[in-house]
Amino acid sequence: MKGVVWMSAAAAVALAAGTAWAQADVIAERRAGLKRMGEHMQAMKAVVDSRGNVQPLAATVDDMIAWYRTMPQRFPPGSDRGDTRALPALWNEKANFETINNNMVSQLQALRTAASGDAAAFAAAYGQTGQTCGTCHRPYRQRIS
Repeated sequence: MKGVVWMSAAAAVALAAGTAWAQADVIAERRAGLKRMGEHMQAMKAVVDSRGNVQPLAATVDDMIAWYRTMPQRFPPGSDRGDTRALPALWNEKANFETINNNMVSQLQALRTAASGDAAAFAAAYGQTGQTCGTCHRPYRQRIS
């Protein structure tokens, strides 16, 4: 009986360690992904500011669309602990977070359409995309002083 209890305790410790590792992985993945999204926005800004050719940005926008389609699942329960800048409100208001994310995907699709070559339309869609980013950052992202 003692062996069974010990094994159960060991299994619980292993499970907890595995869960902590999995949470650290999901946090690291989403941080890397969000950093990449920010880098994409900066790269697009340079093209918008220079009134350059927006057509090559279509692949960048495609990457963003693919990533944002998976974003809500990158915030599973329990991933609010650890090295994360996400605020607790994100988990408390999951439905609103998902709505905001869906809005981002829609906005990115509009940006993708504008990447067909109309620099002025792309610039306008890019500005709206930045505003859409803010609708999530303001309520769900911790500011660093």
